[in-house]
This record gives sequence, C-alpha cells and structure tokens, in this order.
Amino acid sequence: MYIFKIVMKWLFSSIFLSAGTLHFLWSDKFMKVMPPYLPWHLELVYISGVFEIVLGVLLLIPKCQVLAAWGLVALLIAVFPANVHMALHASDYPDFPASAIWLRLPLQGVLIAWAYWFTRR
Repeated sequence: MYIFKIVMKWLFSSIFLSAGTLHFLWSDKFMKVMPPYLPWHLELVYISGVFEIVLGVLLLIPKCQVLAAWGLVALLIAVFPANVHMALHASDYPDFPASAIWLRLPLQGVLIAWAYWFTRR
C-alpha cells in the first residue's frame, strides 16, 4: 500500500506540474475558458499555473506534503465555480465538447478526494 501511495503521489504531482506548465505555454487557450465575470484573465491564468507548479513540487517534499495537499484541495475548490459556469454555458465554448465539459465536474470531485488522501500520513 505504501508503494502504491508513493506512485499515486508522483502521478498526481505530475498532473499539476504538467497543467501548471501548460498555463504558460497555452495561456491563450486557458484564457478562452475563463468566465467573463472574472477580471484579469491572463494574470489569473499565470497565477493558477504558478500555484499548480509550486503545489505539485511541494507535494513531493515529505515535510510539505500535507500543506501542499490542502493547497491543492483549496485550488480545486476555487476553480470549481468556473467549471460550473463553463458547463452551464457550454455553447459559449464551442472548442470543447459539452460532454467533456460536464465530465469535468465529477472529475473535479475525484481530484479533490485524491488531494485529500495526501493530507493523511
């Protein structure tokens, strides 16, 4: 079980390291999915990318794991309203299949549970 959790931690971390990096490489694509009610789209894309990278790295440091996991839970909860907005206004995002947009909502719950798992030693 211990090895499994370590492997899953590295996988989870790599998801956020990759996603965070993509915020900088594909910032224009991330800005397209920003809800119109949020200001400073580019800045928020960069800020969320930085948080994803930093928390992804900190998750791999044993002394920082619990803090990083709670930070990822908070980050995932913080972006959830934007994902709901996107699902409710799927026609505003023609580059994405509506089914994929809706599937992101339960996936967000899975990611939150996964991050929460790392708050436990």
